[in-house]
Amino acid sequence: MFRLTEYFDPWYNPYWTILQQVGVDGAISKLDRRFDGEWNNSGDTPWSYPVLHDMKRRYERHGLELLGIEDYPPMDHLRMGLDGREQELEWVLELIRNMGKLEIPMLCYNWMGAINWVRTEIDRPSRGGAWVTAFRHADMADVPTWAGTVPAEQMWAAWEWFMDRAVPVAEQAGVRLALHPDDPPIGEVRGVSRIFNSIANYDRAMDYIESEANAICLCQGNFALFHDDIAGAIRHFGSKGRIAFAHFRDVDGTAMDFVETFHDEGKTDKVAAMQAWIDIGFDGPIRPDHVPTLHGESNDDPAYAWLGRLHAAGYLQGLRAAAMHGRG
Repeated sequence: MFRLTEYFDPWYNPYWTILQQVGVDGAISKLDRRFDGEWNNSGDTPWSYPVLHDMKRRYERHGLELLGIEDYPPMDHLRMGLDGREQELEWVLELIRNMGKLEIPMLCYNWMGAINWVRTEIDRPSRGGAWVTAFRHADMADVPTWAGTVPAEQMWAAWEWFMDRAVPVAEQAGVRLALHPDDPPIGEVRGVSRIFNSIANYDRAMDYIESEANAICLCQGNFALFHDDIAGAIRHFGSKGRIAFAHFRDVDGTAMDFVETFHDEGKTDKVAAMQAWIDIGFDGPIRPDHVPTLHGESNDDPAYAWLGRLHAAGYLQGLRAAAMHGRG
């Protein structure tokens, strides 16, 4: 059975305890960014062994098992195949090796060059006045391109160059590299191509290197914007053992114009999706993702306020119990 997890900053706050009280016992962590910057006199980086060691022990002291890291060193030169990618590669390989030493089994990364996940609204009113994020491509019309255009084949060549070097290290370390889809999954953002935005392209990626280390983060919200059958996608990649991690969330709309929803709303048949996770015997981490900001909460971190996460965790537990009951 899958592990219900949550995404945490790597220093304690009361929700570490509250989420355990509602049944979450696994942690997916950001890197400890307090070790960035000139003030860090120790010389350590967020991906160095001492920092990762202390971070893992911190979770353990508070009753959480660190099941993965959803963060990475600087990677933009690496993603786009630009000068300087060799140094970024070494940083990523150092992170992978140190994760292996500490038995942290999964690294979630993405291949969105220069610009990460994009929204054109962060406070769209939703049910009961809760705030959600939204994207409308037409609103990007006047946004200038990045420093230059990057064609899709350049992104593919850079990813293959990375995988040729990273997969052997990840295999030796016992770390699975979970590739997150583009968000939004459209052809380009500000001139930089996006390539992980279709089932066919994920098949191409998984076929490139047949290895457990070359795996997927199946983010249901993004997959729902380029594929109509989420349960089918789970079965397709799950039957091949290529899913290492999942984000359970939902949207309404299309890749060019969508809004994020409460976990109990949206376009996906979430009962069928949960049944698929149970049927494939997935035993990795699944976490709720991108929740609404509820009444009284700050919207300083859109999609990651805490009350919506509690609602999502309970909703996933109910779906899981129903799916397990259905198996008889």
